Parts: sequence; structure tokens; C-alpha cells
Amino acid sequence: MSTRSPPKVLEKADRDSSSRLHIIIVGAGLGGLGAAIAILLAGHNVTVLESASEIGEIGAGIQVLPNSSRILISWGLEGKLVKHATTPHYANMIGWKGNFLSRMDLHAYAEALGTPFWDFHRANLHRCLLDRAIELGAKLHVRSRVQAIEYAQDGLTASAVLSDGRAVSADLIIGADGISSHLREVLLGKPDPPIPTGDLAYRLLINAEDMLADPELRHFIQDPQVNYWMGPDAHAVNYVLRGGQLFNMVLLVPDDMPAASMTVDGNVEEMQALYKDWDPKIGKILRLCQSVQKWKLCIRPTLEQWTHESGTFTLLGDAVHATLPYLASGCGMALEDAAALGLCLGKLTDKSPEQKIKALKVYEDCRKERTEMVVERGNYQQYMYHIHDGEEQRDRDKRLKAFGDVDRELFKNPESLTRPTEASGDDPLPWRYHGVGGWLLTYNLEKDVEHRWVQAFQGDARSNL
Repeated sequence: MSTRSPPKVLEKADRDSSSRLHIIIVGAGLGGLGAAIAILLAGHNVTVLESASEIGEIGAGIQVLPNSSRILISWGLEGKLVKHATTPHYANMIGWKGNFLSRMDLHAYAEALGTPFWDFHRANLHRCLLDRAIELGAKLHVRSRVQAIEYAQDGLTASAVLSDGRAVSADLIIGADGISSHLREVLLGKPDPPIPTGDLAYRLLINAEDMLADPELRHFIQDPQVNYWMGPDAHAVNYVLRGGQLFNMVLLVPDDMPAASMTVDGNVEEMQALYKDWDPKIGKILRLCQSVQKWKLCIRPTLEQWTHESGTFTLLGDAVHATLPYLASGCGMALEDAAALGLCLGKLTDKSPEQKIKALKVYEDCRKERTEMVVERGNYQQYMYHIHDGEEQRDRDKRLKAFGDVDRELFKNPESLTRPTEASGDDPLPWRYHGVGGWLLTYNLEKDVEHRWVQAFQGDARSNL
């Protein structure tokens, strides 16, 4: 029996016109669609503007941690998502030669936290979010590239100016246009490109049937787990998708891509050569690969201010705090942003600038420090995963095993896994309680929003004395 209750499924609020905002979301990715759902559930009207000619999602696998699955379930998506989800039993840390180091029992954590670890193909998760947003009343427009934001003189609205010259007005515009965000630069008033991290990712999908035919590989499909191999300057991650139909493999290596490129076609033989001395199972898997793409990995340090002073324009997701994927939390932070923003906008009692500014301040206060911590720990994991053999590597591996023992003690009192902590710990397997699990997985978003809203109200009261 779980020690934390599953989330309550939210009902759509019935809001009258005096406090119902018309909100434009720029970007129909995972974060933008999540924001549409959360804001529609709060009773506002939403239009999504997408620059592409059709709405869809590229990429391969994505991991959803319990803090994120809690949000998706609260949005009424559990029934649809479970049809596409894999629920891995363990996250395993493995040396680059194939030596087992430590593991995290994902099922035990999920039982304690009340919500699951899920693995998806990004396209399936995206489709479920899109369908739910449309079901709740979202209006979506493709071929709608936003070039500028113009603010009304009365401070009540802003307009998204499109590349074809049209201007679309709203009470609030949300920039959710991803890591290569143009709207971040619009808010700043200057160029601000993503920052390369020195790593790139090879992303590939393997047909599970090909692996089932190999006695040495079939266990990867038959017993779904998340596997991390760590080695000098590189690591590899794999897990099962679509209930055992596909095998997702991501290889993280030093970046050799042209500076201006974010995605390029990769060379399979070149990729295979990078792992020729690693665990032979990796080589076997890579020989099943027919084609691959390379993705430059960049980050976005957070901004001092996420919101325009008028309260008519703000940012969300990778546009404001893109992180390395080494905590499997980029999507999770965007979904948390969306949920927090929806809850804050759900508290509006009118459409005044003062109320919007307050709601957006609480939203930013909830999100800023937490997302900064994710970016920072992602950078730390980049170092941890890529240590060369030697004394530091041996120390890391000893800590992995020691914290595995600590975890097993925690399972004797599962409630302890739900007690929030404020800081990261020294466990190199990051999602365990003494890594970042104590603050990342235990997060109570509703409580955080309520607490900060009360603080903001008290601050308003003091300023009026």
C-alpha cells in the first residue's frame, strides 16, 4: 500500500467572464500542451500557436518520474497513458565494461510515492496531451510563427505578431517555444542562444523482435529496466517502449557537431566505433541499428525575471530553464511549470493587471529555484557519469553501493521516502532519496502554490498598512 495518496483528478472549473482570461500559448510541444490543459482546467480560454505545418513530436523515448506522472494523472490522462507506458522495475548503474554497480527499485519508490515511473515514446505522450487539450476546448493554429510581442498602452493585453503580419491579442501570452526559444530573446530584448554543454546524444530505436531473437539480449525486452552504463567521457542509457515493441537507446558522447547545428544525421559505423571497447552487449545492440541522429545537448540558465512587467507575457519550460537530460527531468519541469501556472491562474477573481502580476509572481517563485536545482544537478551528473577509471571512479562506485544499502534500509519504513528534503545528497544514482529524490520526487506542487499564494497575500496586506 502506498504511503502517499494518488492525486485527485481535477475537474474543469466553471468561471464567469469577469475573471476568464483569453490566453495564447506559443508552442505545441509537451510543455505548451501541458500548459493548455492546466489553464483550461482552471476555466480560462486557450489558443495554441504552432509554427510548424502540423502538430506532432519528434524524438524517441522519454522517462516520466513520479512527480511528473502525478501531474499527468491529475489532468485525467491515466487511462489513456497506461496503454502506451512501460513501467520499468529497476534503474541499474553499470560500469562501462559491464560490471554491475547498484540499482534503484523503481516499483518500491512508486508504491511509496503513490505514482509510477513511466517510459514512453514521445509521440504517444504528445498525442495524449494534444487530445486532452482539444477535449477541454483548446483552439490550435499551425503555420503561426510568432515574431514579436506588442503590449497594449492600457497594460491589459498583449499581441502576438506573426510572421505573415497578423496580430493576435490576448490577456496573457505564454512563450513555450522550446530550447531554441525566440520569445526568450523577445523578453530579454537581445540575442540569447542556448549554451552547448560539450555533449551530444545519439538517439536510436531498435525493433524489439530483433533483440528477442538473441539469447543474450532478449532479457532487456522481457524484463523492462532502465540501464545506465558509465565510462570515460561518455555513457549509455536504454529502456523499453510501447509495452515491449521498441527498445530505446541513447548514447551520450563528446560533441563534434558544427556549432550552428542542433540535429544532424549520424554515421552508424562512427557511433559503433565509439563503444567498441565497452560491454559487448552494447556492441550487439548497436549492430542492430540501421540509422541514427545526433542531437547537440544545450542548457538554458534561468532568467532573473521570467515575466514582462505588464503581466501579459511570461515563459515556460525549456525556453527559460532547459537542462541536460541526465536527470530525466526536462519534460517533468515543463509539466510542473504548466501545472503551477494553471493553479495560480485558477485563483484569479478578476482580469486586472494586479491579479495577473500576482499570479505570475507566485508561479515564478514556485518554479525558479527548483528548476535551477535541476539544471545544476544535471551538470553534476554529466561529470559523475563520465569519470575516467581511477581513484575518483572507485570512490563513486563505492558510494553507489553504500547508498544502495541505505536505500534498502529506507524500504523498511516506506513513509520515509515521502519526506521532503531541501538539498541534494551525495548518492551518484540521482533519483534515489539521498541523491535528488528527497526533493525532486516528493514535491507537493499544490501545497507549494498554496503556501506561496498566502505569502504573497500577506505581503500585499503589509504593503497596504
